[in-house]
Amino acid sequence: MQAITVRDRDAGVGGLTLTDMPYPHAAENDVVVRVHAAGFTPGELDWPATWTDRAGRDRTPTIPGHELSGVVVELGYGTTGLTVGQRVFGLTDWTRDGSLAEYTAVEARNLAPLAAGIDHTVAAALPISGLTAWQALFDHADLTTGQTVLIHGAAGGVGSIAVQLAREVGARVIGTGRADDRDVVLGLGAQAFLDLDAGDLRHAGEVDVVLDVIGGEILERSAELVRPGGTLVTIVMPPTVWPKNGRAVFFVVEPDRARLTDLAQRLRDGRLKPIVGAVRPLSETAAAFARDRRTPGKTIIQVTDEKGAEHS
Repeated sequence: MQAITVRDRDAGVGGLTLTDMPYPHAAENDVVVRVHAAGFTPGELDWPATWTDRAGRDRTPTIPGHELSGVVVELGYGTTGLTVGQRVFGLTDWTRDGSLAEYTAVEARNLAPLAAGIDHTVAAALPISGLTAWQALFDHADLTTGQTVLIHGAAGGVGSIAVQLAREVGARVIGTGRADDRDVVLGLGAQAFLDLDAGDLRHAGEVDVVLDVIGGEILERSAELVRPGGTLVTIVMPPTVWPKNGRAVFFVVEPDRARLTDLAQRLRDGRLKPIVGAVRPLSETAAAFARDRRTPGKTIIQVTDEKGAEHS
């Protein structure tokens, strides 16, 4: 099978190559998925788990990418809850080969069924962004109706989902981004928008929750906006500053089949719309990873189209 691999940690994006790799082995409780569409996180080549297995051993050449949508083609021993031929989407394990390949082995519990009416490229944009947004807002910050939330990077993958989820529970949403993100963010339902390049964050006033996806100075400046009892949640780095009389939380997203199923239902009902940016073939993955390329929403790699899979 063909896959995107990387062998040299120091080479960065330039080390990503399209390679012939062995078909994956389905371990106990795994499934093998024929990947139709895959998502990735631009910074994952810097993650230690990209280069080692759970025991800390080198696992290069490694296949990056941790979001996928596709079809189950094989069940490992003892696997239950999924069937061969079933459409699924979800997360691959951080310390195993990922989704930027024609086939990948995934723990079945990390996947959820996908309805026939949902396009694979849309579904692949949902696992990390959707679960991160949900876990940040509700599991870690306990956002409720009537509260105010400030969402940084509100036109991006995580931010755009967070805006929609927060609005659905009746929270007041202030989104941030660059000037050309304004229409997208307001169109998602945010009541206000702050231009991070030109605006003063203090114009947001006090908020109950801050969701940070940027880190650095933005994270530090956001702490002073959190009212007593509120929460600053970041997915970038452990915070170095804390809100006065509030909480600061850093977390890494966790797989959750039940929540993925819920997010897919919202997608099917039209209550949730991931913003899919560029859709590129597997051969253009290295260019898609490049940090200087900025597109609205989430870039998706189309690995296999549905018609092609049916006739292969």
